[in-house]
Amino acid sequence: MKTKAAIMRGTGQDWEVTELELDPPKVGEVLVRFAASGLCHSDEHVRTGDLTPRFPIVGGHEGAGVIQEVGPGVTRLKAGDHIVCSFLPVCGHCRWCSTGKSNLCDLGATILDGCLTDGTYRFHTAEGEDVGGMCMLGTFSEYATVSELSCVKIDDDVPLEKVALVGCGVPTGWGSAVHAAAVEPGDTIVIYGIGGIGINSVQGAALAGARNVVAVDPVAFKRESAEQLGATHSCATAGDAALLIHELTRGVMADKAIITTGTVGTEVVTDAFNTIRKGGTVVVTGLGDLVSNNIQINSSMLTLMEKRIQGSLFGSGDPFHDIPRMVELYRSGDLKLDELITTTYDLEQINQGYQDMLDGKNIRGLIVYGSA
Repeated sequence: MKTKAAIMRGTGQDWEVTELELDPPKVGEVLVRFAASGLCHSDEHVRTGDLTPRFPIVGGHEGAGVIQEVGPGVTRLKAGDHIVCSFLPVCGHCRWCSTGKSNLCDLGATILDGCLTDGTYRFHTAEGEDVGGMCMLGTFSEYATVSELSCVKIDDDVPLEKVALVGCGVPTGWGSAVHAAAVEPGDTIVIYGIGGIGINSVQGAALAGARNVVAVDPVAFKRESAEQLGATHSCATAGDAALLIHELTRGVMADKAIITTGTVGTEVVTDAFNTIRKGGTVVVTGLGDLVSNNIQINSSMLTLMEKRIQGSLFGSGDPFHDIPRMVELYRSGDLKLDELITTTYDLEQINQGYQDMLDGKNIRGLIVYGSA
């Protein structure tokens, strides 16, 4: 069948909307019609070269839709099921899955290659060239054939255009606070970078009972959004945040810091490290250049104050547990999703959507394909 999709052909290029050939599902795979896809910063990292997938690639890894067809051997899903895609597949039996760390599933090692679990591709150009799908998905396409290991079933009455964000940004941010930082009631938390992930770290920290949630972002609109969704304070700079936290904690400083900036560099990590207390934790969730060393701290302070730096992928959670949990928190009103979507776009407006993100206009932009 044919599908319209946004592809990138190389580093530094814009997204190109084109028509592709799409293969039907093979063993263990399903065909999905997407309702919506979030515009996540990780796909922007592909354009800038911070991430280097196999090109060409269909972008998008944060989406929700409806199963149209299932391949041989699929028993957990059927045509008509509503699903959220996890940007990390979960095999359920590798060393990491079997020890409760399914966000580190071995299948995740190939997500930038864009192939499915058998090592082959489902998207193709009219000339027969194989095209990968970002994170084994490719949600910047009206239709995609994906592994059932990437699909989490949800109830049919949940709005797909809202819960699309639960495939990446929401659990990544929420889990960075709840799982990786292990926020406890009464904690003081500082979050650097209030985009589609940072805003959900704010929500997670607030839900976990933090007494002070300090959001740091140079964009006033983002600071205001953070205060509406759980931040107790906001600051434009890391320096202002450090002074505020010193005052709030009577010099003890923050229990935990979470870094969710669009691009992680030495300066923000150093700021976070210097703003946490003795025995505190810095959680690094944002991405930087994969080939550069961008963390530089004082090792004596690391030792003498027993501080800790922790990486976090998918919020250090379990996609098949946390995605349904996020949906239920949304349904109960405890987790806000509607408020995260600043602007919706047609697929043809994808480059404008990313420019709006870079200009600080969006908490989260969303491509909407129509009723699935």
